Amino acid sequence: MKVGAFNRHGVWSIYRFEMARALRTLWQSVVGPVITTSLYFVVFGAAIGSGIRQVGGVPYGAFIVPGLIMLSLFTQSIFNASFGIFFPKFTGTIYEVLSAPVSPLEIVIGYVGAAATKSVALGLIILATAALFVPIQILHPAAMIAFLLLIAFTFSLFGFIIGIWGKNFEQIQFIPMLVVTPLTFLGGAFYSIEMLPQPWRTITLFNPVVYLISGFRWSFYGKGDVDIGLSLAAIVGFMLLCLGVVAWIFRTGYRLKN
Repeated sequence: MKVGAFNRHGVWSIYRFEMARALRTLWQSVVGPVITTSLYFVVFGAAIGSGIRQVGGVPYGAFIVPGLIMLSLFTQSIFNASFGIFFPKFTGTIYEVLSAPVSPLEIVIGYVGAAATKSVALGLIILATAALFVPIQILHPAAMIAFLLLIAFTFSLFGFIIGIWGKNFEQIQFIPMLVVTPLTFLGGAFYSIEMLPQPWRTITLFNPVVYLISGFRWSFYGKGDVDIGLSLAAIVGFMLLCLGVVAWIFRTGYRLKN
């Protein structure tokens, strides 16, 4: 391989290995999250939907669909990417990857690309599953796909960072379960923040997840809790922050080479 040339074969090897691992654990990777999300949909749609007919002119059952997709997208992106890079660390094979003729950028593309692919596929499957329960309208399909890809890629980057940071399985599960999931529930996944009284409405705006869910919901119904420009700026800003952290990790070798 020429110096500076992009190692397509190396990237494809990492990507293919990670995708093959997902197929070997199909129940955990796809079927499990779909069943869990369907249960969320049934419980929230039936229990809460009976008391809340519409939110912002949108039937409640349809209103919660973007939030359900985002809930799965956040957690699965983080889990897939963090476990993907943590497992080689755990088994000691990470040194084979680091010594292979692949650059840090190519390593990130392989692992993060595979994690994002699995998350996007799961998001689309959940969207199709939700369509069995309620009629779904997508006013801006291009924006919906763009948000889906951006958020999957960004949270896969975040998961990649967590996988490198974590020293054991408990640590890599800590942030998704005890940080991201609560922020998603409190970020308007199942309600509009306009329904909250002050000062909670203002306090909720400090939750970064609000901007991501709002932007994704806007792509469906043309309305969100915050301006679409702020939503896009939030996800791009978080992505750039994650890219900066990943670059620092490879430059210093933080918990990779020591």
